[in-house]
Amino acid sequence: MSIDTYLQKEFWLTKGQAILDQLIGWLISPQFYAQVGAIIAAVFIAKTAAKMLQAKVSWFSEEPDPKSKLAKVRGYFYAVRTLLYAALCYVLLGVAAQIVASVFGVDWLIRIVRSISVVFLIYKAIDLFITHPLVRTALLYLCIPIATLQAFGWLDQTIEFLDGVEFAAGNIRLSLYFIIKTAIVGGFFFWLGSTSNKSGQNMIRSQKALDISTQELIAKLFQIALFAGIFILMLQVLGLDLTALAVFGGALAVGIGFGLQQIASNFISGLILLMERNLTVGDFIELEDGRSGILKELNMRSATLETYDGKEIMVPNEKFITGVFINWTRDDPRQRYEVEFSVSYDTDIRGLPDLIVAAASKHPSVLQEPEKPDCELRKFGDSGIEFGLEFWIEGIDDGKNRISADLLTIIWETLHDNNIKIPYPQREVRILSDEPKMSVKRVKTNK
Repeated sequence: MSIDTYLQKEFWLTKGQAILDQLIGWLISPQFYAQVGAIIAAVFIAKTAAKMLQAKVSWFSEEPDPKSKLAKVRGYFYAVRTLLYAALCYVLLGVAAQIVASVFGVDWLIRIVRSISVVFLIYKAIDLFITHPLVRTALLYLCIPIATLQAFGWLDQTIEFLDGVEFAAGNIRLSLYFIIKTAIVGGFFFWLGSTSNKSGQNMIRSQKALDISTQELIAKLFQIALFAGIFILMLQVLGLDLTALAVFGGALAVGIGFGLQQIASNFISGLILLMERNLTVGDFIELEDGRSGILKELNMRSATLETYDGKEIMVPNEKFITGVFINWTRDDPRQRYEVEFSVSYDTDIRGLPDLIVAAASKHPSVLQEPEKPDCELRKFGDSGIEFGLEFWIEGIDDGKNRISADLLTIIWETLHDNNIKIPYPQREVRILSDEPKMSVKRVKTNK
């Protein structure tokens, strides 16, 4: 056996013997059993007190009526009833640590158990109040380890170790701790920005005093200001110098000049559309290629058209600036449509238009303004006399608002009730005899 191997063996034997002696010393010392007894007593009292509070105090035992007084405050108390046991454990263990330390001079075991109770309390709170799956997972995998390290006093040493694992290139220094902190802070601010943006835009869009175009413009400006402020705040939290924004702005300008022209164009086009109010959420838009739909959203980069068959068309904002499109409902949502039908040639056509107009006017979606329904003679067809019924409705005659089928049914019922026939295609066939029209006679000549 070499000297190094022998020394290592002796070191570990000595270390193990010291640990064993320490454990035996704890097991035979009255201070150890005093701490164990204090822990058991604190846990038992906490369990008993939590059950009594949940059973005796109405704010913890009964779910509040939403219409009662202080319903919101009582709702908070009722929600935290499951945290009573963990919270009382933490408080009573702190009291036990003070008592045992003053009597026996030691409290290390109670402090360890109290640290574990803090982790348990945080876990219960996250499990109870955080319902978003992504945020809940992030808090469980981030807050619990951090709380554990802090509870046992290892957090500073862990941060120091992670900060020592670094990558340096010139004046740039990136440590593992900075990367982890950036990911955590960035994720938190991204979630905060998304949640705040959604709540703020919903609040802006709920202001009935503003028209829809103004609501959308204010909502987009709020979104830009919010994310710009959150970005600057994130740089401050990470400890970065704001003068770095100058370098970042220069790099962004170069990127826009070379590769982000379309993104910048769509962004600016979106602002122009909101300010000029050429488009409003709810308008029916028909694109140059024939596709159409209701404008559902006007975002920073693109607009969303929802078709009547449930599809969504993403249209870059630039298309509305440089291309041609039809806004069917911008100034006036009322539109004029027509349906065609034909009757047989033995019909009294002078009284027919009044019958059709009177029947169509009874439909609740047919408007009398700006014009009443009108039935016109169009032409004399091969099989019958062709008419057209013109009518105005609110919106587009498609999807849920489609009434052409209703009016065709009304026309059919009106014609049927008045014994007016709808003609079938007619063809006249003449059968001629088999005698030839022309005969050729051979003339004999004398030779």
